[in-house]
Amino acid sequence: MNKYPFLFLIGGIFSLMIAMGIGRFAYTPILPLMQNALSFSDAVAGYLASSNYAGYFLGAILTGVLPLKKHKTFYLRISLMVSVLTTLGMGLSHSYLLMLVIRFISGISSAFIFVLASSIVLDKLAANGKTHWSGLFYAGVGFGIFLSSLIIPSLNHLFYWEGAWLGLAIVSAILAIFVWMWLKDSQNNVTKKDTQEVLTYLPPVKWLPWLIAAYGLEGLGYIVTGTFIVSIAEKTSTFSTDPALVWMVAGVAAIPSCIIWSSLAKKWGFVKSLMFAMALQSLGIAMPVFWMSQTSLFISAGLFGATFMGITTLATTLARQMSPSNSSRIIGYLTATYAIGQMIGPTIAGVLSSFTHDYNAALLGAASTVIIGTCLLLNGIKFEKKPNLDISPINYKKL
Repeated sequence: MNKYPFLFLIGGIFSLMIAMGIGRFAYTPILPLMQNALSFSDAVAGYLASSNYAGYFLGAILTGVLPLKKHKTFYLRISLMVSVLTTLGMGLSHSYLLMLVIRFISGISSAFIFVLASSIVLDKLAANGKTHWSGLFYAGVGFGIFLSSLIIPSLNHLFYWEGAWLGLAIVSAILAIFVWMWLKDSQNNVTKKDTQEVLTYLPPVKWLPWLIAAYGLEGLGYIVTGTFIVSIAEKTSTFSTDPALVWMVAGVAAIPSCIIWSSLAKKWGFVKSLMFAMALQSLGIAMPVFWMSQTSLFISAGLFGATFMGITTLATTLARQMSPSNSSRIIGYLTATYAIGQMIGPTIAGVLSSFTHDYNAALLGAASTVIIGTCLLLNGIKFEKKPNLDISPINYKKL
């Protein structure tokens, strides 16, 4: 163990800032700037978002198929370089077709970084008896969202939307240097007994398909707000401040959310915590339909930020504990299902919004989808009332 044993955790946080907070979600606050400059519709915006999530889906599938176990650090570093270059490429492109390709490749790299960094960090935390620290790691997405929304208005003012992408690429490159130095896989991780983990009663491995299905519906629903909320604010006449502030609120709310939800999971259990988080999120998604104002958009963004990464933290940590010997593969399957939902959601929402000339139908559909996912988790509550020792590796061929 080196002098600073948890630098890998900071490296993990930085990796999520690069891949998710910037590479994936910077599109949300830059989208209205691009729409104003390039005059493309909500449908086109949805296609661009879906292209990114299609790449994310492919990347998640590849992480479950490729033999990454012995080469996690190598693939992580390659993916970081690709993520930086694709963020740079968005600022250099004015071709819609080229943007589709760039966002697709960016999605692939984001999935690789998310799955590999999650696997490395969660395994190392388990080896040090610190599984409950996973919330700190996933806070990286919130930090990335906050950082990008903080600097995008200034970059746009000075260098327009192209400069926003280029400036974020430079930030990503700087962060990548520290990830390169600090986040490395260890083949000799030996998990310590973590008393907090032992006290958590887990569902059996056979329940995993319910979790995967619910997580897929979460991906389909949450991404509508995750893609369009800044555009909604920008097109709302009663919104008097910079629309990017909405996304900043989401980022600020996301930073402590993973730690809070991890703490709640220790008290309530993972399944009940997941259900509460998803129900709360659906409320936030639907809120602008029934109460459209500057205040409601900030509350909606806050509820979104407070739940979307918390849900990811709960789902991935639960799945890893259910099948600890296959962490990369199990997180890959979860991420792939999530990505299918993300891939479909923006396209449907974009087309609906272009057809109806508002976002109400898209938001109501998204909120309903998340509620259905919440209901799928109901039959998992019973497992948290009694010890369950069935944590044997799942037969993935049956999935």
